[in-house]
Amino acid sequence: MSAASGAQKATSKFFDRVFSKETLRYFCSTHFWGPVSNFGIPLAAIVDLQNKPPDMISGPMTGSLIVYSLVFMRYSLAIKPQNYLLFGCHFVNEIAQLGQGYRYVRYTYGDEGKKAQEVSPDQKKVGN
Repeated sequence: MSAASGAQKATSKFFDRVFSKETLRYFCSTHFWGPVSNFGIPLAAIVDLQNKPPDMISGPMTGSLIVYSLVFMRYSLAIKPQNYLLFGCHFVNEIAQLGQGYRYVRYTYGDEGKKAQEVSPDQKKVGN
């Protein structure tokens, strides 16, 4: 048996597995497409972590998304068969929303928000 023959068998076995009925059935199911479409939420949160100023963060919405992701992480492991893609999606979202929540709390209740709310003497003159 030559090396080329072994590589050919391995390649054939790989493609048989990738294009099997079970794999195609999985890619055509909501078990796959639900989490894939849901990945927009954590991706948006990650982009917001970098680009959105903290005064634009909604505390109640961030709190709701934290609870939502916790619930669905648990759900993804409670169903049969377990949906690890859904778990991963909500795990990423949980981390991103916790980051947003930290920024919100630091801005709202910390020194960062108080500095932004202080008005400089030049701004008071313009307002009068």
